[in-house]
Amino acid sequence: MSKTFFAKVKSVLSGDTLVLINPNNPKAERILSLAFVDAPRLKKEGDEPFAFQSREYLRESAVGKQVQCTVLYTVPSGRDFGAVLLSRDGPSIPEEAVKAGWLKVREDAGRKEESEEILQRLDNLRSLESQAKSEGKGLWSGSGGVIQVQNDLGGPDFLNEWKGKTVDGIVERVLSGDRLLVRLLLSDKKHAQVMTLIAGIRTPSTERTIQSTGQVQPAEEYGNEARAFVEERMLQRRVKVDVVGASSQGQLVASIIHPIGNRNIAEFLLQEGLARCNDFHSTMLGEKMAALRAAEKSAQGKKLRLHQHHVAKGDASQSDMIVSKVISADTVIVRNKAGTVEKRINFSSIRGPRTNEPSEAPYRDEAKEFLRKKTIAKPVKVTVDGHKPASDGFEARDVATVTEKGKNIGLLLVEEGYATVIRHRKDDTDRAPNYDELLAAQEKAKEEKKGIWSGKPPKIKQFVDVSESLQKAKMQLAGLQRQKKVPGIVDFVKSGSRFTVLVPREGIKLTLVLAGIRAPRAPRNTGEGGEPFGQEALDLANRRCSQRDCELDVHDLDKVGGFIGDLYINRESFAKMLVEEGLASVHTYSAEKSGNASELLPAEKRAKEARKGVWKDWDPSQDEEVEEAAASAASAKETESPEAYENKPKDYRDVVITDMDGNGRLKLQEIGQGTAALTTLMNEFKKFHLDSKNAKPLGGAPKAGDVVAAKYSADGQWYRGRIRSNDRTAKVAEVVFIDYGNAEKIAWADLRPLDQPQFSTQKLKAQAVDASLSFVQLPTAPEYFQEAQEFIASRTGDRELVASFDYVDSKENVSYITLYDYNSQGGKPGPSDSINKAVIASGHGMVPKKLKAWERSGQHAAYLKHLREVEAQAKEDRLGMWEYGDITED
Repeated sequence: MSKTFFAKVKSVLSGDTLVLINPNNPKAERILSLAFVDAPRLKKEGDEPFAFQSREYLRESAVGKQVQCTVLYTVPSGRDFGAVLLSRDGPSIPEEAVKAGWLKVREDAGRKEESEEILQRLDNLRSLESQAKSEGKGLWSGSGGVIQVQNDLGGPDFLNEWKGKTVDGIVERVLSGDRLLVRLLLSDKKHAQVMTLIAGIRTPSTERTIQSTGQVQPAEEYGNEARAFVEERMLQRRVKVDVVGASSQGQLVASIIHPIGNRNIAEFLLQEGLARCNDFHSTMLGEKMAALRAAEKSAQGKKLRLHQHHVAKGDASQSDMIVSKVISADTVIVRNKAGTVEKRINFSSIRGPRTNEPSEAPYRDEAKEFLRKKTIAKPVKVTVDGHKPASDGFEARDVATVTEKGKNIGLLLVEEGYATVIRHRKDDTDRAPNYDELLAAQEKAKEEKKGIWSGKPPKIKQFVDVSESLQKAKMQLAGLQRQKKVPGIVDFVKSGSRFTVLVPREGIKLTLVLAGIRAPRAPRNTGEGGEPFGQEALDLANRRCSQRDCELDVHDLDKVGGFIGDLYINRESFAKMLVEEGLASVHTYSAEKSGNASELLPAEKRAKEARKGVWKDWDPSQDEEVEEAAASAASAKETESPEAYENKPKDYRDVVITDMDGNGRLKLQEIGQGTAALTTLMNEFKKFHLDSKNAKPLGGAPKAGDVVAAKYSADGQWYRGRIRSNDRTAKVAEVVFIDYGNAEKIAWADLRPLDQPQFSTQKLKAQAVDASLSFVQLPTAPEYFQEAQEFIASRTGDRELVASFDYVDSKENVSYITLYDYNSQGGKPGPSDSINKAVIASGHGMVPKKLKAWERSGQHAAYLKHLREVEAQAKEDRLGMWEYGDITED
């Protein structure tokens, strides 16, 4: 007996089979095959002729409609066969499909059937089939019903042909809210049935069975709802497919447009809170991504489904700031115009070149310099997009969009290939408002092979530190003095009047000391030490000079390789700026020597009268006292003359030369009680450090000036040393061995505390004394200087000598000496047979043109005359530094 029921057609599997659902319970599905007929089959390995056309006839007629179904019989497997009435008054299926020629009546249909009603129905079907045959309809039209079906994209040729185009398609299956099986109708004879990702969105996963284990993986929240939403609207509907690209797994990425209303299904899913925007598709969609972002924002505002816990961001705060420092290619420090507020800002959604990425690291300096030129000291608008809490060793920080004259700085960095775009977590709302524009700019930079995408490292600019030693500084001095207003960049501010400056066109960096002024000393990082207003001077220098383009005039050198000169920021003297703010005082003699006294002294006078900075307690009477003291000092200086050194008694001492540094300065030990005590101390010192119980490491990072025990690399022994400088990054310190004078860079691991009283400098003072050869000036050219070093070492090394201490300069802590070798093969030397003379005679040194006051005393006149004669002979013989003639001639 036939059964009749009402159902909704969910889909059509073939020309003779429908999938039905209960209108009141969409999850209840059943399959109904049309009775007494057959249709060609759709197969993965290749459709039978006219299979698609047959299925299409039934799909277009029935899908999405509510129909009346009658089950005529059921086979033992449980499948129902019957007929479908498309509306109350018809038409009826399969009759209409047979009439149209898309179904065949089975030959064995009705053989065992006795029902007159069914037999009559079969006669009608066969009559309709005969009519379709005679008219050549559908399956009976002859050849040409074969359609070639491609089940994958088949390589890049597909995208090359179809990317950016719109293709008709049919949604065959809905696997999840964002993943469909779509049949693309490329032409009448060729289709492609491919897995397709809906462009621009990602929906939660649906429930699925893991094939390898058979376990059921539950759906994510709203995953099944998203799939049902798409199925109801798109399954087996004819759609427009806008091809935009392919995923990394080779799946088609496309926008699916429903023909009714011409709307993108992705927008509907986003508006209902059933999907989130997919950043990975942004560059494929371009401007079309904006509509999807707006739809997602609408759902977030209503807190729909996936966004039920969404916390709306407040209105972005915008402020006018000035960039005071560039930390890296994605981080700057900004301050308000009043200078009262300063904070660290990270650019939203971008990241500068990373040190741990080989392709990016070489571009760090270039990217930072690009950002410095664009922003330093310039007014910018800062719009805070979010706040990142402290985590994984990073401080809490604001992320913001920074614009300068309307130009988005983050976008400029990405466009030039100096930054990459961060892939945010799906719930991360602290992102740039122009995020899609950033992604598009990154893709363009990749295509144009800019910056880090070029595939080749940049030519790294190396800066030679010419202030590393006095010798290097002297070699560079003349060239810089000849130039006026040398362009540079202030790389680091050491104090209010001391800077590290890069000079790109010379490829050097140098320490610049402001001429004619003295700024108060700033406190150390710990806040200790320093002088009043030292920190204020340092702060002003940082605000006005740090990382700025500058110009410098070089006048002279100081004792340690610093260049004395003027620094100009925006064509204004910074020394004058410091003095005007009362954060530096004028050193009159130096200012007059440098030629800037005319602007510094009036500036100082104005600062005094305004009681600024160091002059806050200024008393005009103080200046009168200072002037009187200066006059007395000048008078004393005038009385100082070479005659003051006449009849000075000779001071001879036995010495050993232990080292010679890069500036030509000797290190010596006096033989006597000190050296005997040192021998005893060193024997005990070595025994102490051989004992493993005493292998105590330093308690923390060493500081400049600390006295430590240091392991010398040449012999592996431990010696007393003093920290000269420290590299905290490499954990290496430069150590001067205080008993021998030589220096070496030593790892912190090879340093130990020197806190034992028996080895302290109170027990035995440092034995190495700085000395310089009297009446001898060593060559400045590196090759001749090295030869001079080697010559002096050959005449002084590993032997006891006699030194005449001609003059001891207590200010510079250096003794000027004449050396004699009493153990030479020539026997006892005469008064003029010194090592000093041998240096000049061999062309490894010269008599200074400008003599010190003590050198001009009468007691040295005869000796000086003799040395000049020796020098003249060396010049004539073209020895050493004179091999190409007299270098002192113009």
